[in-house]
Amino acid sequence: MDRLDIAVVPGDGVGSEVMAEGLKALHTVARVHGGLEFHLRQFPWGCEHYLKTGRMMDEDGLAALADHQAILLGAVGAPGVVPDHVSLWGLLLPIRKTFDQYVNLRPIKLLQGVPSRLVGKGPEDIDFVVVRENTEGEYSGVGGRVHVGTPYEVAVQSNIFTRVGTERIMRYAFDLARARDKSKSVVSVTKSNACNYSMVFWDEVFREVARDYPDIETHQVHVDAASMYLITKPEWFDVIVATNLFGDILTDEGAAIQGSIGLAAGANLNPERKYPSMFEPIHGSAPDIAGKGIANPIAMIWSVAMMLDFVGYPELGKLVMRAIECTLGDHKAPRPIDLGGTASTSQVGDAVCERLSALQ
Repeated sequence: MDRLDIAVVPGDGVGSEVMAEGLKALHTVARVHGGLEFHLRQFPWGCEHYLKTGRMMDEDGLAALADHQAILLGAVGAPGVVPDHVSLWGLLLPIRKTFDQYVNLRPIKLLQGVPSRLVGKGPEDIDFVVVRENTEGEYSGVGGRVHVGTPYEVAVQSNIFTRVGTERIMRYAFDLARARDKSKSVVSVTKSNACNYSMVFWDEVFREVARDYPDIETHQVHVDAASMYLITKPEWFDVIVATNLFGDILTDEGAAIQGSIGLAAGANLNPERKYPSMFEPIHGSAPDIAGKGIANPIAMIWSVAMMLDFVGYPELGKLVMRAIECTLGDHKAPRPIDLGGTASTSQVGDAVCERLSALQ
């Protein structure tokens, strides 16, 4: 029997609620497969852990995670932990950087059965992937503050773009475009008219890399225009490659046009598999609805599907996605509240698992 060692970090807010449904789907997959076993180890890290210990995760947390083949993360962040960067820089970003998870992969797809927020656009129009650089750029953490609290206070935040970091994320995007069954194009999101060093460099590297992929159509689009095109012509996009900040912002917009941020899955990948990769919904901890049992678990379950695909079981990942789409496409099935239904988090999770069992 095959065994996969998975680290589970439910985290904060709705993280634990949606994680329960993701694990429920994982256990159903194990039963469906018959020859696959998941060894799950839970880590109680997050903002509650920080308030008790002064740390978002244990001092040896990264070493503990390194022993696993993949990491499932629920959410990070809570109103009681300030300043806001504490939760991110104490847990999420150290994992991404230490394990060189330089690809942040976020599919934007309008699933069958989900009403389109864009007039005249359907599932055939909204189906693209954002490849976001995940370890440097605007989230490099380089900078500082001086003369704090005085009229002369200065804050500096520096963006760091390296050739190796920029080139490898672009090559990943081009390789993905080759593998996808669509138009085979890559759109590079830039702002080189204003950022005359970092983004001009980004554009130059993009053109250099593009020469090695003559079969792939390329476009360079300023981030403000790209944000408009996501709304006006989403069908134009196949693969988008973007910096850490631009990719982060555009994928929240993408979540809106795919129906809800409760549907938005994500992966933080180390493509070389030297370190574990991490899979998470992008919706955050949602403190306004935490504890109510109404969070949409689909993004978490979709992230589980992405994990299965990455660790070598693409057929099981596709099975999970079919179960999700069958559930959402059946208007008699329990429907999440953010999609106009009345079902609880667990009811939606149960419905997906029932479909999973039926599809075997």
